[in-house]
Amino acid sequence: MADLFRLSASEAAARIREGKLTSEALVHSCLERIDSRESQVKAWVHLDRDFAVAQARECDRSASRGPIHGVPFAAKDIMDTADLPAEYGSPIYKGNRPAADAACVALSRAAGGVLLGKTVTTEFASRFPWGKTTNPHNPQHTPGGSSSGSAAAVADFMVPLAFGTQTVGSVIRPAAFCGCIGYKPSYGEVSTQGVKQNTASFDTVGLFARAVEDLALFRAAVTGFAAKPLAAIPVSELKIGFCRTMFWDRAEDYTKSLLEEAAGALAKAGAKVSDLDLGKPFEQFEAMGRRINDYEFSRALTWERSHHRNLLSEFQRDKLAAWLNVTYEQYREAEAVLEQCRGHLADAMKDIDLLLTPSALGEAPVGLSSTGDTSFNILSTWTYTPCVTLPVFTGPSGLPVGIQLIGHRNQDHRLLEGAQAVYRVFSKST
Repeated sequence: MADLFRLSASEAAARIREGKLTSEALVHSCLERIDSRESQVKAWVHLDRDFAVAQARECDRSASRGPIHGVPFAAKDIMDTADLPAEYGSPIYKGNRPAADAACVALSRAAGGVLLGKTVTTEFASRFPWGKTTNPHNPQHTPGGSSSGSAAAVADFMVPLAFGTQTVGSVIRPAAFCGCIGYKPSYGEVSTQGVKQNTASFDTVGLFARAVEDLALFRAAVTGFAAKPLAAIPVSELKIGFCRTMFWDRAEDYTKSLLEEAAGALAKAGAKVSDLDLGKPFEQFEAMGRRINDYEFSRALTWERSHHRNLLSEFQRDKLAAWLNVTYEQYREAEAVLEQCRGHLADAMKDIDLLLTPSALGEAPVGLSSTGDTSFNILSTWTYTPCVTLPVFTGPSGLPVGIQLIGHRNQDHRLLEGAQAVYRVFSKST
């Protein structure tokens, strides 16, 4: 196969394990793909070809075989790496060389993964200012953010696996915009040690791939769980709640139509689909979550604000100053409201396996001045539940439109099994 870079992580890992492919050949193929596409996509911020090839050769010499042995992956540049700079999307940290890898990076390398390079992030993984990355399907459109480089690199076949982080919607939204599969685990499932903090109450390390089974493989590497294949669940066994959320009116009309179409297709395939309304308990959900974000993020950047204020973007300076006005009492009130919402959601999902919601308002917006609206991402992130976005539809501009599936907290493997069953329904129809 000439285009080795098109292999999924699972396919590549199997071939390497069977001696039918070398890690070096796969890494060279990915680097060639980057050379041919990077001038347009601009997904990478640090790429050391010699370092990547040296790791691959070491994998090929090693007798050990971890779950992602020999498979290249990318790390969002909000994550520490001992062998590459970690600049967090800010000139304050230009040339910063951490002493150690972030836990997720170290675990991936211990599982045999090859760190290909660092991908573009917005400043400190916030929504603004945007990075240099473009949407791989159309450079005039945003790739989303803040994990813009990771989503674009995976979607454009530059690398089979990549890390992102999600505090609001920074994995699911860019994955949906770029047309790859994004997975935000249950809160706390993947260690955030060595990841530059944004909002400690919400920060979650997420994963990008091009196949659902790749997420299970990557998850095994970064959690230390034994690699466990996804059971082939018949979609007829799934109970799916169609949850329009409290933001349905914000969605594009075509998104509403496509989600209704998705619910209908799943019901036709045998799934038990019912409507689920979040109702009154979630009336303050968005405002209270934003309050927690504002309180924690403004304080997490105290050193940067105190010592390098002039190197922060104007947006960041203005927002941080305003967010410092959130009081401790307001912060605790917001925490209590969100904790109640988590309980309400768990109760609402007692007889449901998955929630079906939009991944974003619609296609990736035109222009690079915004990373897009996060409305449909906060439910899962702030209730600590796992979610996956699947690239199922195409919008009126020919860009991807995803569907989002939300599972039960700390039942991530079950979510991935359900996502695979759902994805097969739409794969058969295309």
